[in-house]
Amino acid sequence: MTLISRPLSAALIAAGFALGQPVAATATPDTPPASTAHVQVTFGYETIDGVKIAYREAGDPSKPTVLLLHGFPTSSHMFRNLMPALARDYHVLAPDYPGFGASDMPLADAYDYTFDQLAGVVETLIERKGIDTYALYLMDYGAPVGYRIFSKAPDRVTGFIIQNGNAYAEGLMDFWDPLRAYWAGPSAETAAPLRAFLSLEATKWQFTHGTRDPDAISPDNYWHVQYLLDRPGNQDVQLELFLDYGTNLAEYPKWQALFREYQPPALIVWGKNDHIFPADGAYPYRRDLKDVEFHLLDTGHFALEEDGQVIAEEILDFMDRITNR
Repeated sequence: MTLISRPLSAALIAAGFALGQPVAATATPDTPPASTAHVQVTFGYETIDGVKIAYREAGDPSKPTVLLLHGFPTSSHMFRNLMPALARDYHVLAPDYPGFGASDMPLADAYDYTFDQLAGVVETLIERKGIDTYALYLMDYGAPVGYRIFSKAPDRVTGFIIQNGNAYAEGLMDFWDPLRAYWAGPSAETAAPLRAFLSLEATKWQFTHGTRDPDAISPDNYWHVQYLLDRPGNQDVQLELFLDYGTNLAEYPKWQALFREYQPPALIVWGKNDHIFPADGAYPYRRDLKDVEFHLLDTGHFALEEDGQVIAEEILDFMDRITNR
């Protein structure tokens, strides 16, 4: 396991894993505040079904766990500043899915890139780490991954932290029309608009659209993400997951029924200006969950980039309450 104490680009971390060498940590413009800079984040991996799965971990494993599930097209890198803030009081674990971040990227024709598979990988990691119960941070792809995990073992989930993660049809607006066309008839023609979404321009848009101050968003986010998207074969990986995303819609009624039955407490911290997962998808949670703290933030899709401190404080308050500390 490689140990470093400050965030690095995913590309550099990946190089460290590949070479099996320690990676020297250097400060970045978005280094955590001094109050959390001493918190050590470790970088390790588990080989699951022949695929090396990278993860970040921090905090005391004997304390309650927050499992951080990243979105597209990023990785556990999106939690680089959140983890030290939470690790003061909690154990935090953030995996990279296969094909993302520092995890291995099998080619699309050699691996089953589905949300069932991603959830199974995370479940295996949880078991190997000996984690019995956990709160789920659900963002973008993290929502269908996390809700699949929840559906198999609802009693193990202590709460939801939902940040622009969908479980309701109301949250899929016009943005999703090209994906609906791809789901209905996958072809080179229907895939073309989706390939355009894998460009640097589109990646930058994801990080900056809807933010109060786009110039304050570190370019490191979209530069390192694009490096990973541009790897040979990665676009095919992403297209496989774009196609399989359509399976999530059929699961929505099942997940909603489980929400109503098990009533996990939920904290919603949602970037309301998100064009991909607009606030229309946040409100319906209040239909099915009784214990909901609801916050719409004046920012975009990757809300942690602009409102990370606010979100961290809300999570700490929420976790303190649900763990009766």
